[in-house]
Amino acid sequence: MSTVATVREDLAAAHRRDPAATDDLSILLTSPGLHAIWTHRIAHRLWTRGRSSPALVLAQGARSLTGVEIHPGATIGRRFFIDHGMGVVVGETAEVGDDVMLYHGVTLGGRSMERVKRHPTVEDGVTIGAGARVLGPVVIGEEAQIGANAVVVKDVPAQATAIGIPAEVRSGAAHPEEQMDPAIWI
Repeated sequence: MSTVATVREDLAAAHRRDPAATDDLSILLTSPGLHAIWTHRIAHRLWTRGRSSPALVLAQGARSLTGVEIHPGATIGRRFFIDHGMGVVVGETAEVGDDVMLYHGVTLGGRSMERVKRHPTVEDGVTIGAGARVLGPVVIGEEAQIGANAVVVKDVPAQATAIGIPAEVRSGAAHPEEQMDPAIWI
């Protein structure tokens, strides 16, 4: 996919997921989440080509400007959207699928100091609420929802909802705009 097509796809995702998004120009100029992911894509390319130092410097620069920290080793899919952005952390071995949305303050963090897969795998269509912590090499299944401020340390099945500290899994449809109280995830 070309860079222009990717930018257009990201802008369309922002329009779909952010009711405050008004027009492409304002999103282009003011969305820290998009700036962070666009910078991450460049840093990740450097990282995968063995250029770890420039990748880390670029990631640090993006963190300073956007408040979003995405390790250049993290793998992130298409149409990834971070609403507000501030305080989001995505660790080195995190894997994030397509059409994933994170709210501010989300951490996809590790629970080990070993050089192994130590960060979450977030499958397609997941929404993770503000302030949530997803820790360790857990798997968040497709279209699952993680509630605001939840602390997830165990796998969450597809189309389930996890809320609380520690998070408890509830099964059933997980589309927040259709069936879940929005206060749970923002």
